[in-house]
Amino acid sequence: AHPMHNNRVHQSGRVSRKRGLPPGSLVHVGTDHQQPARITLVDYSPAGYSSRVVDTIDDILPFRYTPSLTWVNIGGLSDIALMEAIGEHFGIHRLVLEDILNTHQRPKCEEHDKYIYLVLRSISQAVGGEVTSADPYEQVSIVLLDNFVFTFEEQPGENFEPIRRRIQSSLGRFCGLGTDYLVYVILDTLVDQYFDFEEAMAERIDAVEEILLHNPTAETLAGIQRLKRDLIKVRRAVTPLRELLNGVLRANTALVNPATHIYFRDVYDHCLRITETLDTYRDMVTGLLDIYISSVSQKLNEIMKVLTVFASIFIPLTFITGIYGMNFDVMPELHWPWAYPLLWVGFICIPVILLTYFKRKRWL
Repeated sequence: AHPMHNNRVHQSGRVSRKRGLPPGSLVHVGTDHQQPARITLVDYSPAGYSSRVVDTIDDILPFRYTPSLTWVNIGGLSDIALMEAIGEHFGIHRLVLEDILNTHQRPKCEEHDKYIYLVLRSISQAVGGEVTSADPYEQVSIVLLDNFVFTFEEQPGENFEPIRRRIQSSLGRFCGLGTDYLVYVILDTLVDQYFDFEEAMAERIDAVEEILLHNPTAETLAGIQRLKRDLIKVRRAVTPLRELLNGVLRANTALVNPATHIYFRDVYDHCLRITETLDTYRDMVTGLLDIYISSVSQKLNEIMKVLTVFASIFIPLTFITGIYGMNFDVMPELHWPWAYPLLWVGFICIPVILLTYFKRKRWL
């Protein structure tokens, strides 16, 4: 079976396991990447920076009582016991944990008493601007607490490695603005991935347009359809981000310092730019489809014109041969000595006359 089909069936089976279960039941819904969860802990303060990979929740708990800022990234959602332990020790509601494990969430922002929950999609798995799998986007969940930030990825990856290096090289800025600034940096990093996708998408559109102008084929139509599909999927992931960022800006909580609103508004502007560019690309792809249809119709018209010319030439010739193919005894010209050569002269002159006429009418 096709791998995409297997992936859809597998995910559907995961969803069916939740049927009939009470709200807050922790079941992983999504692609099983067959990888153990990797817990990366980053702790920083004006006094220093440390980054390590830890094994259990017990390695995280001591940092609850330190004045430093702690960021815990969990790559992989297969460890249900780990999720339950995080919810128990940090007061995260089971419905939020359920949303984290269900990787088909719409991007959103939820404000709770002691934390803010954000969920959005990363597009780092898109290669060359083209979506390469049945579910190309990796869901990223963020839980913002007072001195803690949790991020949850579907599988271990390197999406956040640039952020870790940035924290290490600019501790003063990060420590002065708190964990809400860290959440801004995470959001900004994920949103910037869509700019990379847009650049690759522009190159793909230019390539298809070049082919359309020279030699459009059935494969060109398939390429246009892939462009259209990818744009729809990306736009579906980007459009709700504006609502998510508005939720952060409107949050009535001390977790988001008003001084960081300007940064979240900057990410909001990026989302607007991306959405507007995607709308432009969508119109361009629609135009490419119209050009393809026009090109194919033009090519068909050229073929039909050639066939019509041949048919127009052979119709009178067929008429003549039909007359002299009849089995009548009294046909005087059949017995003329020059009848056969004259007939061939007619066969040659008729096409020449017709072709000359067609050219004068500019039908050729």
